[in-house]
Amino acid sequence: MSRDLDIKVHHLTRVEGHGNIVVNMKDGVLEKAHLSIVEPPRFFEAMMKGRSFHEAAIITSRICGICSLGHQLTSLVATEDALGLEISEQTVLLRKLLIHGATLQSNILHAYFLAAPDFLNVGSVFPLIATHKDVVLRALRMKRLANDIGDIVSGRAVHPITPVPGGFSRIPEKAELLEIKRRLLEEALPDGLETIETMKALAGAIPQFERETEYISLKHPDEYALYEGDIFSSDTGALSVHNYLDVTNEFIVNHSTSKHAKYNRSSYFVGALARWNNNHAQLGEEAHAAAEAMGLKPNCYNPYMNTIAQVVEAVHCILDSVRIIDRLMELGLKNEKPNQTPTRYGRGIGSNEVPRGILFHDYTYDNKGNIIKANCIIPTGQNLANIDDDMMKLVPEIINKTKEEITLNLEMLVRAYDPCISCSVHMLEVDFIE
Repeated sequence: MSRDLDIKVHHLTRVEGHGNIVVNMKDGVLEKAHLSIVEPPRFFEAMMKGRSFHEAAIITSRICGICSLGHQLTSLVATEDALGLEISEQTVLLRKLLIHGATLQSNILHAYFLAAPDFLNVGSVFPLIATHKDVVLRALRMKRLANDIGDIVSGRAVHPITPVPGGFSRIPEKAELLEIKRRLLEEALPDGLETIETMKALAGAIPQFERETEYISLKHPDEYALYEGDIFSSDTGALSVHNYLDVTNEFIVNHSTSKHAKYNRSSYFVGALARWNNNHAQLGEEAHAAAEAMGLKPNCYNPYMNTIAQVVEAVHCILDSVRIIDRLMELGLKNEKPNQTPTRYGRGIGSNEVPRGILFHDYTYDNKGNIIKANCIIPTGQNLANIDDDMMKLVPEIINKTKEEITLNLEMLVRAYDPCISCSVHMLEVDFIE
């Protein structure tokens, strides 16, 4: 079909940060289809130079108000790797509990407040307060519990204060964790099961589109990897987190103030769908039942299903949080002093899965424990090339739709990735002239 098409979506709504959708087709030839990132560069890596290892995680948690916990923990892992700081099993368990809380909060925020309005053909969540009040209240309950996990374990839900290099400055009380466990079982789990039913009912509104791509995530032999593991590519297999630059290969494009990334193909996918495709076998029965109910199957190539993968992860986070609390009770909570005595100085690399995908922090310290060089590679930046490749395939497949329908499909595609655009705009290298 010979057709001219010109689409410009200025500052796409229901995403974090500022991005524009640009599509141009002339005489049936698609000339442009991309997400244009228009945020100004942010200079967190430059801000890190000269900062003490005590400050690094506090500073980098400010990269994002949604993923602040993920940045903080990844920063701590990088610092501990650089300085040789050993941490206890209790510290690891508390960090994993925090990651579950942060993942639950963010995934529920996206599924209910950012994606669901598209499924119900409304512009935002606000009309749903009148038509689906019980559903909105359910989402708020789940978010509140997830935030309370952050408050109790890390001092506050946004920009945590108690996780520090080598451990925690404060250990939560036994009664606080047992109360969280009670609420997980009595409130969050029933709400999670109702969420599955809600998303199952809305699944018919998810566009049917597929593009096979490379999926990259952490992978761990013993668990569904969120806190630690190796980098895993669905194309090439596993490699060490210390080789992350071989995977990310950031490059500049004219239409974006954020770098793009590629590994084995022209682009790759990170986030909940990548984690599901790479690690679904390590989820429990309840999460698999949730996936089956909502139509999510292994080796899913529909990017719109990322939202469904997030809901599956929410179920996993609820149940695994209970397991973690039980293990902490079994160990007996100890008022441990953080291990902050470096055994070496140099370069350290940390990686965690934040809700939007695999995150990397890379620091080099001098022998005074101050940062010489820093690099942070954000999930959304890694996804941008994949979003563009999706658009290039999607537009010709839906060209017979109206301009309004094409625009909505493109907006839904970007929102499905749950982008955190402000986080993604960074500088890879900074040369300082002293």
